[in-house]
Amino acid sequence: MKSKLIVGWREWAGLPEFSIPHIKAKIDTGAKTSALHAYRIKKVMRDGAPWAEFFVHPVQRHRKPEIKCAAPIVGEREVKSSNGVVQKRLVVSTRLVLGPFVQKIELTLTNRDEMGFRLLVGRQALSKRYLVDSGLSYGLGEPEDDRWQQ
Repeated sequence: MKSKLIVGWREWAGLPEFSIPHIKAKIDTGAKTSALHAYRIKKVMRDGAPWAEFFVHPVQRHRKPEIKCAAPIVGEREVKSSNGVVQKRLVVSTRLVLGPFVQKIELTLTNRDEMGFRLLVGRQALSKRYLVDSGLSYGLGEPEDDRWQQ
């Protein structure tokens, strides 16, 4: 068996295609797909392909910065949230930086204003490279660029 990187229940992650160098992420083995806090979500066509345009507040409990993002839509899924409500969400594809690894993942877009973390990293993104230590917090370290840390 290949050795896997141990991550904590929360870690700093990056979404480079969205110009987000780091964002607090909850590592959630109970969720299949990862989810990103997004609002003002709009479907558009680019070169004949469906894309999502949306805005992100990468810092918890703050309205600034506000980042406009766009990503190719890879599908739509019904997702049951932690409170049991089923919601239809757009699914986009982007790169995730978690520790030393950069990988393409799928993210559902949803308003997570009421949630503690702007990014939830689910099982699909974790399965091949990571083991989760539920007693560990920010085991991969702090981001070098501190402009959005709180």
